[in-house]
Amino acid sequence: MCTPTPGTTNPGELLTSDTTPLTREQAQALAIDLSRRSTPAEGGFCTFQPVVNGSACPFNLDCHNCDKFVLSGADLLYWRRKREQWRLLAEGAPDDATADYLHRYFEPTARAIGGLEKALAGLGLLEDALALDLRKPQDYFHRVWSTVFRATDLADAGNEEPDENSDARTAEEADPEQDIA
Repeated sequence: MCTPTPGTTNPGELLTSDTTPLTREQAQALAIDLSRRSTPAEGGFCTFQPVVNGSACPFNLDCHNCDKFVLSGADLLYWRRKREQWRLLAEGAPDDATADYLHRYFEPTARAIGGLEKALAGLGLLEDALALDLRKPQDYFHRVWSTVFRATDLADAGNEEPDENSDARTAEEADPEQDIA
């Protein structure tokens, strides 16, 4: 746990806490196998097939608002650094209105980061993701690199507490063709 900073939306509220993992079934239902074709994007991967095949992005490279944008465990440290950067910007804001705006603007991304942490914890990959040293050669075939999740699904998972009675898709119910469409 860390202590709250003056730039928080709700002073006194803790910014981080222990990650409550998704169940293994919930995490597997969100997972997409990256061994299918993809192309790197800033902070993740694009799975939109025309882009992967070399076409221009029809979404104006707005990856972070695209349902074809996926994150892997290897992206976790990047996004944690981004979250800290936005917190520092909000802390240094000239007034409360600006700080509130920065918190609201980054909120969907913060939820996705929380969902990624929960999904990785549910698959037993959180410690591997946190231990990555991106300055050294990596094993790109390791599950922390090849298992990815849609950012939009992660944002939804970051909002809710794990529930044993959840109606989340199981891995068998997931339509693999729909995941890459």
